[in-house]
Order: sequence, then C-alpha cells, then structure tokens
Amino acid sequence: MRLRNTVAAALGALLLSAVLPTSPASAATGDFVYTYVGLNGLNLRGELSNPDSGQCINIPETVGSALPALAPRNYTTSTATVFLEADCDGDVFRTLAPGQRLGNSLRLRSVVFS
Repeated sequence: MRLRNTVAAALGALLLSAVLPTSPASAATGDFVYTYVGLNGLNLRGELSNPDSGQCINIPETVGSALPALAPRNYTTSTATVFLEADCDGDVFRTLAPGQRLGNSLRLRSVVFS
C-alpha cells in the first residue's frame, strides 16, 4: 500500500511540474529612462521598468512617430544596446553599461538588454 501511495505522489508531482509554467524570462532589474517629444511638443520622460533581457524592445512612444527618443539613462543591472531603428534593426548605435547616462544628442527607437 505504501509503494502505491509513493508512486501516486511521485506521478502527481511530475504531472504538476509539467503543467505549471516555467520561471519567467530573465529581466534586467531597474529602470531604463529616456526622453521623448510629446504631442504638445514638450520633452517628456519615458521609462522601461525591469525590462526583459534578450528581447528587442521598441520604445513605445516612438512607434508611429517621426521623432525618436533621446537621452537614454541605463539604471538597470544589465548592459543596454540601443538602436536608432525600430526592431533593433540596422547598426548598433550605442551600448550603455549599467548606470551609464548619455546626453540629449543620442537618439534611439529600440533597445535590447543583456
């Protein structure tokens, strides 16, 4: 009887582990901050909090806009590679180490974190 209970418990644990989702994708801890031009023409602050690592992220405020974001500040624990084009396309524009800030002249539309 004990063997049957042990086998049933083991099979139940195996089935449960197969059904439950795996751990979420790793994320960079912290905030990636940037500036973008709002509809009123004023510079506004945008931010990505705890962004996923290894996935290209388009800067939301630049989608459908003629103007890219600017002045990135990487306050995450990961290296951020920014691109001038959407979908991390084109040449790598600049790599920012954790804690690094760049001036208003740097433009970006997408970013990927290590």
